[in-house]
Amino acid sequence: MPANTKYLNASFWPRFSKITAAFLGGFMVSTLFHLAIASWFNHLNVIITSTYSAIILWCGLMIVAFLAKNGWKIWAIYILSSIILAIIIFYGKTLNPLL
Repeated sequence: MPANTKYLNASFWPRFSKITAAFLGGFMVSTLFHLAIASWFNHLNVIITSTYSAIILWCGLMIVAFLAKNGWKIWAIYILSSIILAIIIFYGKTLNPLL
């Protein structure tokens, strides 16, 4: 049974934005999330934990990107959260230089 045509999007850019947000944006956010945790806590424990939790988080962010109606809004959310996580990493490194 073929898919209903009203649910299919024939345009290239919405599909491209969702796919790139899912793969690249999700990977960026999951990596920066674990780096932000590592900048505030013991980085050895976070590295061991992140081998599994980063993949699970990345898959969850991929699912969120494909469930969204607009790929560009997901990109905006992922970039905004990446900026916030980068600020957390910066302050974690300046306030905890020995970790």
